[in-house]
Parts: sequence; C-alpha cells; structure tokens
Amino acid sequence: MTSELSRTGRSRRRFVAGTVLAPLASTLVPLAHAGAQVEEPLADAVRSALSAAIAQAAPPKPAFDTIDSRLAYLRWLGASSERLQRQKAELVTRVEFLQTLWYESKRAGLEPALMLGLVQVESGFRKYAISIVGARGYTQVMPFWARLIGDGDASRLFHMQTNLRFGCVILRHYLDLEHGDLYLALGRYNGSRGRPEYPNAVFGARRGWELPAP
Repeated sequence: MTSELSRTGRSRRRFVAGTVLAPLASTLVPLAHAGAQVEEPLADAVRSALSAAIAQAAPPKPAFDTIDSRLAYLRWLGASSERLQRQKAELVTRVEFLQTLWYESKRAGLEPALMLGLVQVESGFRKYAISIVGARGYTQVMPFWARLIGDGDASRLFHMQTNLRFGCVILRHYLDLEHGDLYLALGRYNGSRGRPEYPNAVFGARRGWELPAP
C-alpha cells in the first residue's frame, strides 16, 4: 500500500514539474556554469586602487598612434564580429560589445582574446547570466565586488561596460597577486585556484579568438 502511494505521489510530482514548473523555468535567465571569485580581505591601498580603476568612466573610444595599429584593430573587429555572430545576431550590439571589451581589456593590460575566452566560458556571452552562486553578467562578477570597490549597487553588474570593466580589473588584480602567473590568476577568478579545469577551458576558448598574424 505504501509503495503504491509513493508511486502515485511521484507521478503527481512529475506531472506538476512538467506542466507547471517547466514553462516557468523557460522564462528565467539561463544560469552560468562557471565558478566564482572568493571574497578575500583587501588592503586599504589595494581597495583604493581597485575602486579608482572601476570609477574612471571613460567611454570605449580607441586611440591609435599609427595607421598600422588602427588597421590591425579594424581587422580584429571585423574578424571577431564575424565569429561572434552566432551569439549576438544584431550587428550594432555585436560591435558595441567588441569595442567595449577591446577597450576595457587594453585598459587593464589584458589580451582581448583572453577576455573573449573568459566571457565565453563564464557566461556564453549572455549579458544577464546568473550562476548558481549569484555571479552576474558577461564576466560573472560576484556581487560582493560592488560593495568592496564599487558603489554597492550590484544590479549595475548587468550593465555591459560596468561588467566588463569589473571583470578586467578583477582579473588584473589576481594576475598581480600571482606575479603574472595567468594559470593561477584564472584559478582565483573562478574560485578554483590550483585546479586545471577552468584555466584550461579559458586557454582553449582564447585560441578560438586569436587571429593569425597578418
């Protein structure tokens, strides 16, 4: 008797999940599957420097010293836009994203291909992605960073340039902590320092965004 009731209960739960919960779940923002940064104490000088890096609100307008560097940027923009078309179909949105990512990467002293690889692994280029631990946006920034070095408004982590800036500044911070060791810095970024899965995934994704030498 008990077994029969258990089977009936399980059937009812499956019915509810399939007919009620599944349509609801399809309307939610997709979850990201990457890990997240671990909150660590920051020295006052480090916090001040990171806060200043976040606060500078310069627009993503590239400047070039030579014609060759400008042409190289335009080649990168065109090739990257073509590769990103599957994830971002609208040309204006795609170009704006790439221009901003390039600007923020260069501003932090990072390779754009590296940050494209990181965004691909972290969020699959989904602006409103949320991980199971609450990391947000393209670069999956944990909300505590908004409190530590931002204005405290975690909702702004869904803003494109804000999110990309946080991601670049945080990775730069971790890279400095690890004395230039990108493998360990990526591990810190993911909250899995010392484990190979996440750095290897980002390195693999980065290779897909590197352009052949002209």
